[in-house]
Amino acid sequence: MSPAASFNEAPPQSPRPLLSLVTPAFNEAENLPALYRRIGAALSEAAIDWEWIVVDDHSSDETFASLTRLAESDPRVRGLRLARNTGSHAAIACGLASARGAAAAVVAADGQDPPEILPALLAQWRAGAQVVWAARDGARSETPFTSRLYYRIMRRVAGLGHLAPAGADCVLLDRKVIDAVREFREHHVSLLALITWMGFRQVFVPCPREERLGGRSGWTRAQRLKLFVDSVIGFTSVPIRAMTYLGLGTAAAGVVYAGVVVNNAFHRQLPTGWSSLMVVILLIGGVQMVMLGVLGEYVWRALDESRRRPRYLIEATTDRVVPHDA
Repeated sequence: MSPAASFNEAPPQSPRPLLSLVTPAFNEAENLPALYRRIGAALSEAAIDWEWIVVDDHSSDETFASLTRLAESDPRVRGLRLARNTGSHAAIACGLASARGAAAAVVAADGQDPPEILPALLAQWRAGAQVVWAARDGARSETPFTSRLYYRIMRRVAGLGHLAPAGADCVLLDRKVIDAVREFREHHVSLLALITWMGFRQVFVPCPREERLGGRSGWTRAQRLKLFVDSVIGFTSVPIRAMTYLGLGTAAAGVVYAGVVVNNAFHRQLPTGWSSLMVVILLIGGVQMVMLGVLGEYVWRALDESRRRPRYLIEATTDRVVPHDA
């Protein structure tokens, strides 16, 4: 591919299908060369052509420099650097927007979902599956309890019953699914949960979870919490309904308590002290603030989506032509 060619230019015709590998990367300079070698070895006997699209999520280390060196030595490697840190899901969306293959696979830069699973995913895709998940066994999860709790809530509350019990970050998508994903413009959404919600023919392939190739994970507690809130609010109205039920329950409790006070008054048992009154006020006030907070999360997301800002901005690429947000 000519360095001056457009980033979205169609690849040369080949009798073999093209697989696009999409990798979001944040401070993964030391992991990219090792992952590149493992990808090449894993796909050497797969009878498929491939390209590797790495999206640098505005790293503070030498991630983009490392990526540029790989792209100079192998034209199958294509890199983009985002203008600001937007999160891995926006980076994945950016990579999928540039994917040219008949299928695309999301592969994490840390190597915890081993690229050696790719031939098994391809086999299921060739058998007719349109979404193939590399389902983790959860054995090496950094937060096994919270991770399983998250997926349990997503399956039972958000209605995404097809999510893997221990999750799956590595997934292979057919071209029809890629094109469908590009139709969605939501900012505050779990992209992987969205893919599950979309339907199509989805299957799972068991995948062991390995240790990181190197470095430290940039996945913070705050990001985990935001993902949880985005996932729940993005796929269900249960929190809004729970607010209604909680309000009705609180009102019913107030009516019952008022009846108790009236009954005591008839029996000349006047309420004493302020303790019980303060407990009721604090309880009701706390419930109201929580309800306002939940409502505010929905309102904020509606406002943010109405602005129609781009999900990501591209600062640089390993090509000379900078693509736009698709």
